[in-house]
Amino acid sequence: MTGIRKVFAAVLVGLAVTVSAAAPAAARAAQAAPAAQADKLKLAVAGDGAQGVTIQASYADGRRLEQVVRLVLTATGPDGQKVGPVQLEPQPEGHGFYSSGPVLSTGTWKVTVNSPAPLQSKATATVQARAAQSPPVPEPVAVNKATDGAGGAGAGWWPFAAAGLVLVAAAMGVAMLFGRRRTD
Repeated sequence: MTGIRKVFAAVLVGLAVTVSAAAPAAARAAQAAPAAQADKLKLAVAGDGAQGVTIQASYADGRRLEQVVRLVLTATGPDGQKVGPVQLEPQPEGHGFYSSGPVLSTGTWKVTVNSPAPLQSKATATVQARAAQSPPVPEPVAVNKATDGAGGAGAGWWPFAAAGLVLVAAAMGVAMLFGRRRTD
């Protein structure tokens, strides 16, 4: 082997050893950055329009939450009333969506939602709880039936249409019978 080849082979072996030693460290560093982001949750707390609370949980970087997390709600309301701790269950409306159901009475509440480790987070919001509203009762509609058997103003046209169709069919039948004459 010539000297240049020996030097070239030594450089390649040194480069391969350096790359193989640095690869696990680079992989650990690449995994550590998303893991640090994944350890934080963003919790959006809001009232549900009645006497409950809704929570939308996502990762701090905006990715949607694919796993179930344990969220605990506590609330302080008017006149020092306290609710909780209440463990929230995920709802079928979407990933990371939680709802408390009707746990608050009417008034202004300070609501705190906590998520324990490993996805530790805390959010506080002021929620206005209102009495549940029911839809308005529809007005009754009067139904008037014709008593003379006529069936209404526009019900008398179909016998005339049927008679017209019968006349057209009869005229076509007569035309077909007498229209063809044989010439021998």
